[in-house]
Amino acid sequence: MKKLSARRRHPLAAVVVLLLALAATGGLYAAFAPAGNAQADETAQSLAIDEGKKLYTVGCASCHGTGGQGTTDGPSLVGVGSAAVDFQVATGRMPAQQPGAQVPKKPVIYTQAEIDQLAAYVASLGAGPITPTDKQVDPAGADVAKGGELFRNNCAQCHNFTGKGGALTKGKYAPDLEGVSPKHIYEAMQTGPQSMPSFPDTTMPEQEKKDIIAYIQTVNGEESESPGGLALGGLGPVSEGLFAWIFGLGSLVAVAVWVAAHTAKAKKS
Repeated sequence: MKKLSARRRHPLAAVVVLLLALAATGGLYAAFAPAGNAQADETAQSLAIDEGKKLYTVGCASCHGTGGQGTTDGPSLVGVGSAAVDFQVATGRMPAQQPGAQVPKKPVIYTQAEIDQLAAYVASLGAGPITPTDKQVDPAGADVAKGGELFRNNCAQCHNFTGKGGALTKGKYAPDLEGVSPKHIYEAMQTGPQSMPSFPDTTMPEQEKKDIIAYIQTVNGEESESPGGLALGGLGPVSEGLFAWIFGLGSLVAVAVWVAAHTAKAKKS
């Protein structure tokens, strides 16, 4: 009887064993599952870089060099980041048709998947601005008034007050921002393409970029009204008043001269 009682287990022993088994199973999952996911992500990224390198060799290397180091026909791409690639290629600016003062926007020749692969390869050459997510560029709930203030202080000198664009020096120009996607506006602020300065998050935080995007979309939206009638590029009341003065008064002078000339002819006859 004593031997049997010595072998008898405690009622909670089975529960303890079950908990230990579950803990061991969870520990194994925590040890192996994340590593497996990370390995899968790393493999997918490696494949994207490999495919991007192939696309780069065919469409970009002739100007930017076989390793992105740059040539006399194109700047170095080391450190420009995936955001710069997405902006330039997804707006059709790259590949460029020919050298010039500024590369214009044109139809896109790559799919978004191919653009992502190109961006992955260029990003592997050196750290740089990362392509923003949909959440980062979503202007929902942004402060439009604050965005207008930021835009007038930082952008209106080139793009004018409502983002209609304008001429710069040496054949360059600030493009019209109407219809430009929030993602590309955000990337332009990140990377500073063409003559534009860059505004990294350390200079202009993510929320301020959203405010600017919201302002641009609001002033160029279908619901936006121009009480002055013809917008004239949104240059403001001074230039619009000057336009009205010169052309309006000029037209009146021309009409007066025409009337006077015909009156004089009528009197002679």
